[in-house]
Amino acid sequence: MPNISNLLFLMVMMVGTTMIISSETWLGMWMGLEMNLIAFIPILYTSKNMTSSESCMIYFLIQSMGSILMLMSVLSSSLMVISPYLIKELFSTMLLLSMMIKLGVPPFHFWFPEILEKMSWTNSMILMTWQKVGPLVIISHIVDTTSCLPVVICVTVLIGAIGGLNQTSIRKIMGYSSINHMGWMIASMKFHNEFWVKYLVIYSVIIALMIYMFNLYSAFYINQLTSNNPKFMEKLIMIIQFLSLGGLPPFLGFLPKWFVIQSMITSNSFTILMIMIVSVLITLFYYLRLVSTTMLIHNSTSKWNKQNQLNKELMVIIITINIPLPLIAMFGL
Repeated sequence: MPNISNLLFLMVMMVGTTMIISSETWLGMWMGLEMNLIAFIPILYTSKNMTSSESCMIYFLIQSMGSILMLMSVLSSSLMVISPYLIKELFSTMLLLSMMIKLGVPPFHFWFPEILEKMSWTNSMILMTWQKVGPLVIISHIVDTTSCLPVVICVTVLIGAIGGLNQTSIRKIMGYSSINHMGWMIASMKFHNEFWVKYLVIYSVIIALMIYMFNLYSAFYINQLTSNNPKFMEKLIMIIQFLSLGGLPPFLGFLPKWFVIQSMITSNSFTILMIMIVSVLITLFYYLRLVSTTMLIHNSTSKWNKQNQLNKELMVIIITINIPLPLIAMFGL
């Protein structure tokens, strides 16, 4: 039976995010962010050990800094006695910086992989998917008034790609991968504002399926992926998931990237696009490192080891979701 207090905190978290989406004032959005923060910290602290309390403290301090900066920018914008254009630019930049702190976007990204390393897989999934909705909604409101977004996009995709190269922890790799995808989401906002929601939904589906798989195998490091001696079909599912997350055609993860590339070509933003595509190739390199370990190493396990196996129905669902959908979308357009 699920913990009732956990359900309560999850509901408060959802209400906070809904408040951010539906609010018409900056202070209303700030209140939604605070509700979200207050509800997520008890969810983090369910295991009551040292790493859990560390992650709670780091998360609280970082989110508080972002909230303070947002509150300062909102309250002080009406008090500045300078030209309206400067006020708008300064306000947008301060608000963008506060949301970058909350999302873990470079150069404020160091807390994000570290805190993921101290979390369970379920909490990691919430942090990488649901907790991004609020700050991204706020950024989408100011995306047309800030001039520094192209630099933010380039730095985000490059650091997200390079940061994951030297990691052996799967949670840190997923963290840097999430940073890279954040760059793509902000780019889709900049060049086609409505599409980032679809990108986030597709990304969340892929992440949820992958985290279910990692949780089933209790895999936290690269060498643990093969410790359960998965069958060939399970290895194939793992490969499809990684390549889909990397955005390789014809998998589902390529679909949002394809739309972003299309909108950027229409906007003649070729320099940023080239940097983003190079970053995707680097992320695919470290996914392939995980995949090659899974495929090439065949280790023996003891007979009494309990083998956690993926459901056959789930295997069919994963293959169905990842392969035919982009093809249908491609020929349907």
